[in-house]
Amino acid sequence: MTPVLDTRIPGLPEPRRGKVRDVYDLGDHLLLVASDRISAFDVVLPNGIPDKGRILTQMSTVWFKRFSEIPNHLVETEDSAIAAKLECWSPKLAGRSVIARKAVPLEIECVVRGHICGSLFKEYRTQGPNVHKLSLPEGLRDGDRLPEPIFTPATKAQTGHDENISFDRAAEIVGRDTAEEVRRLSLHIYKKAAELAEKSGLILADTKFEFGRTEDGIIWIDEALTPDSSRYWEAATWQPGGPQPSFDKQPVRDWLDGLDWDKTPPGPELPAEVVQATQARYAEAARRLCGLG
Repeated sequence: MTPVLDTRIPGLPEPRRGKVRDVYDLGDHLLLVASDRISAFDVVLPNGIPDKGRILTQMSTVWFKRFSEIPNHLVETEDSAIAAKLECWSPKLAGRSVIARKAVPLEIECVVRGHICGSLFKEYRTQGPNVHKLSLPEGLRDGDRLPEPIFTPATKAQTGHDENISFDRAAEIVGRDTAEEVRRLSLHIYKKAAELAEKSGLILADTKFEFGRTEDGIIWIDEALTPDSSRYWEAATWQPGGPQPSFDKQPVRDWLDGLDWDKTPPGPELPAEVVQATQARYAEAARRLCGLG
């Protein structure tokens, strides 16, 4: 299967290309097309992961619909209805496209963590339990479950990595009322999603949400609880004290870490076995969490 690395739709202007999604302006709405591109260390690699975009799109659609009580950006998800709105339709758009509401994205990432790992654990080791005014327990190990899920917002970096910030700093950026609303929504979604993941034998260690402003208020946008935005671990093998195997692009990161590469563009081409291993992880997450074949 050949990966879809970019899209061009006759009759529409060139899209805005993110690391994964091509975003077309339809006037009143947006057409979001998830490609099979994959990035690591903030570098988009030359070859992608076949079917990754379809998996991300379909998982997001399932999760958005599970949380129908929370307004989101979805307008249309059926291929036939989307094709009817476009002058030109290509089979490679199938399963990876949605029509979405326009919104002004908030200037923060909304991160919820049920376990300590990744960037927050690194900061915890150097700055202590009160990092970002969180008042965390003493003596936490990498991968430990937290007493309660916590909201840990982050900045949106134009280049490089996002940076964790305190809730007070997030409130300064987006306004306190908005910060409190997205904290409430993020924790609500995380807690329910973590319970559903647990029934599938998976741990939802942490996840990232995006919200946007519309005339009707705040809505949930971008993607929902996919392996690109969330860290899923196998519950049966979870063992705090170090990094845990995750259902995402870990095979890519592991392979790249073994190279003499300076983490700047251009990135190296992934070998077939790394592509296959990564595709298998995304597919397994989709099957277990969302029942997608």
